[in-house]
Amino acid sequence: MRTRTIIAVVVSVTGLLALTGCGLRDQGESVGAAGSSPSAAPSVAPKAPLPSGKPLGADAQVPSPSGVDGTDATEVSEAWAEVAYGYDTKYDSGPHDAVLRSARWFTAKKAAAERSYRPASGAGDEWNTWAGHKAWTTVDVTSDDDGDGLTDTAVLAYRALFVEGSAHGRDGWTGTGPRANVFLKLTRTGRGEQWHVAEATAVEAAVPPSPSSSSTSSPSTPSSPDHPE
Repeated sequence: MRTRTIIAVVVSVTGLLALTGCGLRDQGESVGAAGSSPSAAPSVAPKAPLPSGKPLGADAQVPSPSGVDGTDATEVSEAWAEVAYGYDTKYDSGPHDAVLRSARWFTAKKAAAERSYRPASGAGDEWNTWAGHKAWTTVDVTSDDDGDGLTDTAVLAYRALFVEGSAHGRDGWTGTGPRANVFLKLTRTGRGEQWHVAEATAVEAAVPPSPSSSSTSSPSTPSSPDHPE
């Protein structure tokens, strides 16, 4: 298993990846178990929920994997992560919009929890940087299993992934995208049936400095995520 620097904050993917996604609650929000309510009442008056993103236009840059074998837990996990961390800030108001696009791979219970969730804070400085360039994100998803995880059964599977992304501005700017270690629990009703994501937990990885744009200047990029998923 590769060694990576990570922020010591674990978040559930109810609203992430975010991870931020992994997930993904909007960056900056910590949550409990998937689909659960926060464990403590807020110390200040709650903020107005963020609005949902705009309907995607013809120029939207979001992933839509095809040919995914639903009976393969690894393929389902990687396709889910690709979509859950595939943001387009021209249309999305925050990471949770991408999480909703990944709902095809959720269990019915998990999908219902995500659809009823309303992010109650801004998406963070990193998102604001991307949005300033009307950027979209692409991610590479790789297995991050060290062999010490839980063993799969006929109806339960566990996957550890590393998500490493790039941001692509419509003005030609490029920068660092979402980065996270993501841990998934998948379920199915029996052998040969389709796998679905029941739980998702993300540990946001430290973000290296973004490369300088070759065509435009950009706002300063934070040294680490503000963290959905």
